[in-house]
Amino acid sequence: MKFKIRDTIGRMRTGKVKTRHGSFKTPVFIPVATLAAIMGLDSRDLRDMGVEVVLANTYHLHLRPGDELIKELGGLHKFMNFDGPIITDSGGFQAFSLGFGMEHGVGKIANNIFLEGLDEERLKQAKQQKKKFAFVNDRGVRFKDPRTGRIVELTPRKSMEIQSNLGSDIIFAFDECTSPLSDRAYTEKALERTHRWVEECLEYYDRRQALFGVVQGGEYRDLREKSARFMAERDFAGYGIGGSLGKSKQDMLNILDWVIPILPENKPRHLLGIGAIEDLFNCVEKGVDMFDCVAPARWARRGHLYISPAEGGKPENKFRIHIRNARFRRDMKPVDRTCECLVCQNYSRAYLRHLYVSNELLYFRLATYHNIFFITNLMEKIRESIRDGSFYELKKEWLGR
Repeated sequence: MKFKIRDTIGRMRTGKVKTRHGSFKTPVFIPVATLAAIMGLDSRDLRDMGVEVVLANTYHLHLRPGDELIKELGGLHKFMNFDGPIITDSGGFQAFSLGFGMEHGVGKIANNIFLEGLDEERLKQAKQQKKKFAFVNDRGVRFKDPRTGRIVELTPRKSMEIQSNLGSDIIFAFDECTSPLSDRAYTEKALERTHRWVEECLEYYDRRQALFGVVQGGEYRDLREKSARFMAERDFAGYGIGGSLGKSKQDMLNILDWVIPILPENKPRHLLGIGAIEDLFNCVEKGVDMFDCVAPARWARRGHLYISPAEGGKPENKFRIHIRNARFRRDMKPVDRTCECLVCQNYSRAYLRHLYVSNELLYFRLATYHNIFFITNLMEKIRESIRDGSFYELKKEWLGR
């Protein structure tokens, strides 16, 4: 893998990542194809809307259909008929989402990754939750498959083996993604465990793939800086920033301020699991090159469609309308008149509302297409604004500050 930086403004930069299966421009939003698919879309859709790279999920593909079967069938690119770069995570995020994420009642999208979005009663209930399907130990993570009850163990070596079988271009070292409700003592213990796992990943990963290390340490500055230095001292192709990003969006921005100056300037930086529109602007400004998140597709399925400032989109409404709203019953306008996607060029809000309330399958395809196109197109505007020096004007247009 090669990474070439092109334009810079402060910490912001545009660049290009070149892999065995082609290139993608940065900063980039990477749609998540959890089970080798973005629900409702095919590989032709992705090419048509300009998606250059996707991220698939190691843990879920290991469970079904199985990484060994995917290898037998020619690897992930051939299996899902996507000829661009593919990234796979390590499975470490599922240690959180199926473990403390369930036990603590917090997740990685919506507002519940940041505790400022939870009221006191919800926090109390979250701390009383006991149900979970992932259990961390020093060796790795033991999962109980919620569908079958089968016990699955992931270790650093096993994660490298699975990702090698999948044949992805960029892979992540196995790490423990901590919860925003984890205290300092646990976060420090998890960090040391992650650093030990990294050494094992470096020993066993497939050299045909580009390995990214992941900076952990929760909301604690000294732990984040310690982890960033540890990762920077090792020859990774790039660096993820993951785990609990604090209790507020400001905490997340502070973490980026602590970590990014420590990481090598000539390697890409990937902020894991983040994709809200205001976060894209604020974190690109801090120096982030890559983002991934399930949010655009998941929000689409729940009836939330992205709109630009020209259509009334703003941070307060998260740049979204809810298509179920009765006011759209007779609305013949497109979702967004400034959007050039096939949905906005051909279908009205009234029609999309009808499909949604009728639970028609076509709704899920059209809504997902619009949201993924919208974010992909926004990232192109952000790249262009860095190139021509108009980033702050674009940011003000969208965020109003």
